[in-house]
Amino acid sequence: MSPEQLIDQPFATYSGLIRQQARTRPGHPALIQDQRTVSFAALDAMMDRVAATLQRNGVRPTEAVAICAGASLEYAAVFLGALRAGVAVAPLAPSSTAQSLADMAANAEARLMFVDATTAQELGPVRSDIKARFIALDDSSGGEPFSRWLAPVGSTPTGVDIRPEWPFNIIYSSGTTGMPKGIVQPHGMRWAHVQRARLQGYGPDAVTVIATPLYSNTTLVSFFPTVTLGGTVVLMAKFDAAKYLALAEKYRATHTMLVPVQYQRLMARPDFDRYDLSSFRMKLCTSAPFSAALKADILKRWPGGLVEYYGMTEGGGTCILAAHEHPDKLATVGAPAEGHDMRLIDESGREVPRGEIGAIGEIVGHSPAMMNGYHRQPEKTREAEWYAPDGKRFIRTGDVGRFDADGFLTLMDRKKDMIISGGFNVYPSDLEAVLLQHPDVAEAAVVGVASEHWGETPVAFVVAGASLLAKHPPTRASSLLRDVEQIKEWANERLGKTQRLAAVEIVEALPRSAIGKVLKRELRDAYRPAATL
Repeated sequence: MSPEQLIDQPFATYSGLIRQQARTRPGHPALIQDQRTVSFAALDAMMDRVAATLQRNGVRPTEAVAICAGASLEYAAVFLGALRAGVAVAPLAPSSTAQSLADMAANAEARLMFVDATTAQELGPVRSDIKARFIALDDSSGGEPFSRWLAPVGSTPTGVDIRPEWPFNIIYSSGTTGMPKGIVQPHGMRWAHVQRARLQGYGPDAVTVIATPLYSNTTLVSFFPTVTLGGTVVLMAKFDAAKYLALAEKYRATHTMLVPVQYQRLMARPDFDRYDLSSFRMKLCTSAPFSAALKADILKRWPGGLVEYYGMTEGGGTCILAAHEHPDKLATVGAPAEGHDMRLIDESGREVPRGEIGAIGEIVGHSPAMMNGYHRQPEKTREAEWYAPDGKRFIRTGDVGRFDADGFLTLMDRKKDMIISGGFNVYPSDLEAVLLQHPDVAEAAVVGVASEHWGETPVAFVVAGASLLAKHPPTRASSLLRDVEQIKEWANERLGKTQRLAAVEIVEALPRSAIGKVLKRELRDAYRPAATL
């Protein structure tokens, strides 16, 4: 069966697709990183060796291994090889605390922990708490050397009949509050992802530059379709705007998945327009708020289509905005994908009637691609679910939004980030949009802080634009404070009475996760008011 015939099946496996690619196009590059290239034949053989070694180690189908390392060819081969053995993969974020990583490994019940020298050192204080056997992907002293652990060249695993409901991977939430939740995505869910990806032009001639971490679902929804459908993935261990543009030009990139802050940094480069990016077919974005102004700039200056995905790692509904087709909808995240049912519910869990255009509620979604649940946390799973009166299962997003008359969804904010000031709902995204219109504001984040008068009140953290910084050398801090006060007054003149900012603070940079999400809790926790608000 050809790869094209296989992808049309109701269910097959990524492992099977890559096997077929290796048979039909053995020499085609599957993975590239720096000066190293791995062909489909070599990748298929490496996956066999990894799967055979896992079986030799007694790791059974549906059990888990963990990977905590920077992006590398070995990382990719272990992930894909584990899938061939029916073994679930828990890709862990090296940026997490050592104790959080130990907790995640324990929650996943990982039999093996694949690391590199950097992550092994970070895990040093808790290593004795981790039961998993350490394997060093870079052959460092962080664990048993990968090259020694791996079965000999030519080794093949025993065949495994993988089922759609089996766990494919366990992706952990950021864990900014309490224990991270392990999101169990089944093989069937991932198969739905790759079938959908064909609509974005992925195929044998696709070249995708990957500049986000391999532990992130943001990355995986672009990485897997590229390699399984026969394209080439160009891996970056760490994002660098100049290097990214050079790689995209060199390899004639057709696809990419970036988060908004990466697009922002690329578009801000004075030399951006000098690079030949005419090979691009589709640029994708997800994971964080994506401003309409930035989308418009990308459409104007970067060839190819631009698609924004709104959804959750847990699955449920997905909205898709083809920005190049709907330039009048750039302030939205698009409309529900085909076959996806997205609704709004109120504070009591009742569905907001669909005829109420513009009504606000929490977004819930149902689709063919949904998580099994949170690993070993049934209570958290139940909290994330909402059932319609007919028993249909939905996943709660925790986001607040509204639909327009055309069925396009506008996000208001994370439900937990919504500010209730004097009894009124205040959405930080509305205030941030106003602040970003000020010529001296480069970035902005608004959080709610405790207030004796209002219960909560909005405070803004802004990154100053270059023009403002140029006017205020360090020796003139008092004049900078005056300009900050003027920014607050300027914004408040344009905001409603219940939205007005109590304070504006200048910060060098907004704290962000590895995939660009602003960590608002860090801003909230660090804020120390100069006076009672």
